[in-house]
Amino acid sequence: MAFADMDVDTIWMDGEFVDWEDAQIHVLSHALHYGTGVFEGVRCYDTERGPAIFRWEEHLDRLFDSGKPYGLEIDHSREELTEATLELIRRQDLDSCYIRPLAFYGYNSLGVSPGDCPTRTMIACWPWGAYLGDEALEEGVDVMVSSWRKHASSQIPTNAKATGPYINSLLAGEEARSNGYVEAIVLNKEGNVAEGPGENIFVVNDGVIYTPGLAESILDGITRKTVIELARERGYAVHDEATISRGELYTADELFFTGTAAEVTPIRTVDDNVIGEGTRGPVTEDLQSAFFDLVERRTDDHDDWFRYVDE
Repeated sequence: MAFADMDVDTIWMDGEFVDWEDAQIHVLSHALHYGTGVFEGVRCYDTERGPAIFRWEEHLDRLFDSGKPYGLEIDHSREELTEATLELIRRQDLDSCYIRPLAFYGYNSLGVSPGDCPTRTMIACWPWGAYLGDEALEEGVDVMVSSWRKHASSQIPTNAKATGPYINSLLAGEEARSNGYVEAIVLNKEGNVAEGPGENIFVVNDGVIYTPGLAESILDGITRKTVIELARERGYAVHDEATISRGELYTADELFFTGTAAEVTPIRTVDDNVIGEGTRGPVTEDLQSAFFDLVERRTDDHDDWFRYVDE
């Protein structure tokens, strides 16, 4: 759905609420030329207690931490960003939405060094359903292993969620879509499985769960951490520092993606190889149900992970 088709009209920008169309920057802003911004993707869910932001504090932690390698200091407190987000959701009367905070170097000079460029900050939110499609949550998605490799942490910090490095994700994802697949899987420079363009990946074999560790050049996903905890609570053995080869993808019993946008999405084929029975596997279905029961608050577990908009 294009933004023009959505009933949203307000963005918070540098401490003020502005009309959607007026949230603009100069074309010589540093971030536009060099990708010097950090961002988050957060979901707010419609629950019986009203709209609730999922793991907001953890997302704020990562936002502020992401700026550190780039010397980017956000000029607004956590409390100010929180109140701005809550008010933005209220003003637009959103029951559920995707939230995008972004901090970036703005307009002043255009050398590679940001120099005295100011840090700009914005928050937007809008309705957004299943990232990989509604049917994908049940039927799974067809993916390919991309020819593009994930950059190493010795090249660009992989624990920071920065705007510029996402060109890597764009290349991998567009390669997959141009070849008729829904999404890609990227390998790291060693040729081991890293992640999807915007998702972490999990492998299930004989009821045991594996996911690449942080040393494999992955982003430390918040949904990843959530699913690991939910899985362990349900008695599954989880190896969260795994090294996974490309070939192990093809022989897995089950595969699934996790992410704020993707939530918990099964993978049914990789490079046209059918995974398991070619349907959502039992472990994936169990964890998917546990995740949605949690975020839609059909269970009281982990209430401290939620920030209720109207409380």
